Amino acid sequence: MSVEQTFPSCDDRFPDLNQFILELVELYRAGRISSWEELEALVKAFFTPERMEQIEWIIPGWRTMASYTDGITLVHVMCVFLGMYMMLEFQQLTREQQGLMKWVILFHDSAKIHIEGKKDAMHAFRSAVLAANTLPMLGFRTTENYPDIIQSWSKATTEACMANSASVPIPDNQKLPEILAGMDQLYGKDTPATLIIKTALLHISLPVDAMYPTPAPLTEDEIRAYIDDQLFPLLRVMMLADNEGWSMFDPENRVRQRIDTLAAFAEVKTLISQ
Repeated sequence: MSVEQTFPSCDDRFPDLNQFILELVELYRAGRISSWEELEALVKAFFTPERMEQIEWIIPGWRTMASYTDGITLVHVMCVFLGMYMMLEFQQLTREQQGLMKWVILFHDSAKIHIEGKKDAMHAFRSAVLAANTLPMLGFRTTENYPDIIQSWSKATTEACMANSASVPIPDNQKLPEILAGMDQLYGKDTPATLIIKTALLHISLPVDAMYPTPAPLTEDEIRAYIDDQLFPLLRVMMLADNEGWSMFDPENRVRQRIDTLAAFAEVKTLISQ
């Protein structure tokens, strides 16, 4: 069964974006994109005011995300797409999983606030909330409970934070059981929408890079409870691609991050298989 028959296609909804990423892949492989600055110039040329308006109409908040620090998050998201399209782990996914991943990448930083020198450790939770509120408008099916609980679930998820030693808000993982159960009530267990939202929510919850500590890492028990065989391949591709989005033009760091991330997910696989 094709992607289009089971859930809305990101390629169909954003055909110009898909074509743009494919062109970036060709340019990168031909050696015609070799720096962040070269990629940034192409991204800014693609996202004309008219195109930004079109995407904002479909994904409310896109323009705000793209406005911080001269569009650094927008360029990052495009770099994540570029890295993912070329990644062996993405190519090994089923067609449906690949379709899910395109939505995940589109949403994973959609509510991120970028301020130089500060870490937005709650952006994954806010981005998951934005996705949960937007997916029905894109044609994803909801449960009959959706209208009654989406507002309260969104509020609880957005506010599921605590302060770390530096008084910076970080995710409160003790709230995850309620948040994840709420996703099932909104969209159903392991449905396409639930997997998209869950991957976005947890995409910075695993310690995959010692040089960039995870603000609120899942414990081994939490990994066993919240990551299953359905989520595992999506989350692995997400976190590999997210690293690509920052290190693609830093070969040494790129290789190190890939090795470390694959090792971390090998440990996750062992945990969830026990």
